Amino acid sequence: MKNMKKLIKVLAVLMLAVALPFVCGAENAAENTAAPVRVAALKGPTGMAISHMMAQNDGTYEFTLAGDPTEVNALIISGQVDIAAVPINAGSVIYNKTQGGVRALSLITRGMLYVLENGHTVQHVKDLEGKTITTAGQGATPEYVTRYILDTNQINAELDFKSEHAEVTTLAAQGLVDLVLLPEPQVTNLLMKNPSFRVALDVTEEFAAAAKQNGQDNAQLSMSVVIARKELVENHPEQVAQFMKDLEASIAYANENVADTAQKIAAQGIIPSAAVAEKALPSCTLVFIAGEDMQAQAAPLYDILFSANPQSVGGKVPDDTYYLK
Repeated sequence: MKNMKKLIKVLAVLMLAVALPFVCGAENAAENTAAPVRVAALKGPTGMAISHMMAQNDGTYEFTLAGDPTEVNALIISGQVDIAAVPINAGSVIYNKTQGGVRALSLITRGMLYVLENGHTVQHVKDLEGKTITTAGQGATPEYVTRYILDTNQINAELDFKSEHAEVTTLAAQGLVDLVLLPEPQVTNLLMKNPSFRVALDVTEEFAAAAKQNGQDNAQLSMSVVIARKELVENHPEQVAQFMKDLEASIAYANENVADTAQKIAAQGIIPSAAVAEKALPSCTLVFIAGEDMQAQAAPLYDILFSANPQSVGGKVPDDTYYLK
């Protein structure tokens, strides 16, 4: 009987010795396997910035693309995604709405707004005097930026707003309007449909010039910002650091490999046509601007938007905590 008890004890020890490495290994694997980072972006230029990341994704990320900014905003506010690429003013709105619950990681698209004319009367911003510009985006960044440029240069011009940019493109393509303000890729769409139009003014350049006149030399017209939930930034800084590294590489790849990126963009449904994507991509001005440079460029823009309409940035300009540095 004693021998039997000894044998049982020995077998128990052996079984524990064999099982322990597997148990520990499973625990370590669980600790080392992080859940995918959930990322949302808009179809169009913001989606272009992450197209290479999407193509190279090995499960590190879970991507969601949407056509409506309000959908992406809702996803990040509700916590259904961890990171979102949103319009520049929406970043501030969400920061205020969540009481500081997000952090700005990077600016990713420069202006991409252009004035196009069917004719040659507009060569300089002053030539807009007395003219009617057909556009969309009433109550949003395009309107406020355009009015800022017009007011700074003391220009009287009328903005005729339509419901959406696609409607403006259609009217211009049919020759029903001669002067329009459009973002990419609608600019490329129009030029391909009606070659009589030409790019008359780069709104990004005109904005920078107007800001300089007002003593805001660092102000740049950025259209999109990437924001992350505060919990991700604080609890998983290594994932945020890797995301930013991958995002910077994705933007660099898009700028350096336009044709290949255009194919990815079309395949991913970011823009339906690879031909349009290839022509539009250089004018979308994809950038990666983070840290103090991000704040230096974005803060004056938020001030300008706030002056135009405080609610455009959520009632107040974001403080220093908003920017991840």
